[in-house]
Amino acid sequence: PNANACIDAPLSRKARAPKPVALPRFRLFVFITPEITESCMSLKAQLTEDMKANMKSGDKQKLAVIRLINAAIKQREVDERVEMNDEQVLSILKKMLKQRKDSISQFEAAGRDDLADIEKYESGIIQAYLPQPLSQDEIDAMIAQAIAETGANGPQAMGKVIAVLKPQLAGRADMGKVSGQVKAALS
Repeated sequence: PNANACIDAPLSRKARAPKPVALPRFRLFVFITPEITESCMSLKAQLTEDMKANMKSGDKQKLAVIRLINAAIKQREVDERVEMNDEQVLSILKKMLKQRKDSISQFEAAGRDDLADIEKYESGIIQAYLPQPLSQDEIDAMIAQAIAETGANGPQAMGKVIAVLKPQLAGRADMGKVSGQVKAALS
């Protein structure tokens, strides 16, 4: 028997492929404005897009900082074997910002203003990716609302109030200061 006999043999009537049926074509146009893309874009995607833009523009300093951020995210993803969401990326950015602030104070204490300036520049770029902090009036209003929601009437109910506030204020206020304000409001 010839090995190519199976390949060269014509298909029987039953084994022939059916003729394709022409389906109507539809075209879908979606107009995406910059506001929509920025609100829908994850933080990691925004960092990647900014990295590409800085590669094209030639801004090497900003590109280096964005690469540092991406490297920290990738390192954590590899260590934990998970895909980072925006909340986790924000926690990484906060940690990096805190490290920069500590470095700035150390460099200024040692009289190394040149290194302190580099750290200030890096912290400014990292700060741009964090959400805008709330004003003191907004924080006070949220504390009053949380106290009213929980019906807290003394310092022993502070945990309930903080539990309500923490998701609302995550990344937008210093929780240490907020807990002090809650304690003062409840006493």
